[in-house]
Amino acid sequence: MIPASRAARALLALALPLFSVLPLQAAPAPAQDPATAVAPPAPAGPRVWLVGPSQPLSQALRRAADGDVIELLPGDYTERLLIQDRRLTIRGVRGGEPPRVVGGGQPVAARALWTIQGGEVLLENLEFRGARSTDGAGAAVRQEGGRLVLRRCRFFDNEHGLVALNDPKAEVQVEGGVFGLAPRVVGGLHHLVTIGRIARFSVTGTRFQQGFEGHLLKTRARETLIAYNFIHDGLRGGASLEIDIALAGDATVIGNVIAQGSDTQNPVLLSYGSEGAAWELNRLRVAHNTFVNHGWMPAWFLRVHRDRLPPGLELVAVNNLLVGGGLFEWLNEGRFEGNRHATRGALADFATNAFELPPSSSLRGQAADLRALGLPQLLPVAEFDWSEGRKPLDPPPERRTRWSPGAFQK
Repeated sequence: MIPASRAARALLALALPLFSVLPLQAAPAPAQDPATAVAPPAPAGPRVWLVGPSQPLSQALRRAADGDVIELLPGDYTERLLIQDRRLTIRGVRGGEPPRVVGGGQPVAARALWTIQGGEVLLENLEFRGARSTDGAGAAVRQEGGRLVLRRCRFFDNEHGLVALNDPKAEVQVEGGVFGLAPRVVGGLHHLVTIGRIARFSVTGTRFQQGFEGHLLKTRARETLIAYNFIHDGLRGGASLEIDIALAGDATVIGNVIAQGSDTQNPVLLSYGSEGAAWELNRLRVAHNTFVNHGWMPAWFLRVHRDRLPPGLELVAVNNLLVGGGLFEWLNEGRFEGNRHATRGALADFATNAFELPPSSSLRGQAADLRALGLPQLLPVAEFDWSEGRKPLDPPPERRTRWSPGAFQK
């Protein structure tokens, strides 16, 4: 393969016929005498297929081999895709606005803009917008088994941003990006992310915002990791729950901002076990999060539905910062250490979402020593960052002797 710069790739794409999709690879060698010809070596590594918005993306899918990369130039892509049992990377070319996969906001029979069935698929630096279905449950991306990774993708104005259907072996990993702008349809109950009964779900360094009636994040996975995200519905947000870990399981919620707007449909920010339990291991660990209530009425920062869960639940909640009026330990039986209540004025700048503690705060350094409590695994190793999604702590945990409650240690 011939390395290509962004500019060279753009020029090549403009030169491609509208009906063709070509890989970026070396030109064929001149013809040789068959008696002396030597078979050319196979291309090393995956091929990269470059596609523009006027070209059929499905053609690139047919031609690409497992392990290949399909790169999309900026522009709008309206083709609905079914990706079955493939091992592929589909990514937007870096260095500008991400390519937009658009549904136009018009209901169609298809359940998703892109459907992933099995395989191992990485989607990177893409935007999905305007997914609608005639049944009101259209998804931007719909996973039906396999392993799916979303990296730095954006989801706006979709009935559901990401939906993962039940499959006990499936995995979903979200790294960076944004989910937001749920359609304002009364009774629609559109969740930004809905994860079914799968093996593992993790989301890190991602923003959730502008929900309406539905939840910002709902998961029924056996194992759930929600770490270093900014899950904030806005000052007047109209979503329901910020996080719903509906079928219990093994869940860790660490280092997040979890904020609820004043127009919420439900006072609970983090719910666990609302639909009972579907898994053998039920454990909830909530550490170093900053919970924020924008409303005047008390919030229910953490609600564990023990009446719907089998005995033996392990609940640990440590070093969380609770901003605004609300309940945290009430009706929740478990281990609570180092959690602190604070007013909005205790934050650096509440109006601009600067939810870290200022240098002069008396709460700095007042978190519980998790090493002494035998909980070193709940020490954060990163924090949410507006430009990078998540950023490693500096200094790292092993060099820190004092910790502050909440999601930020700056």
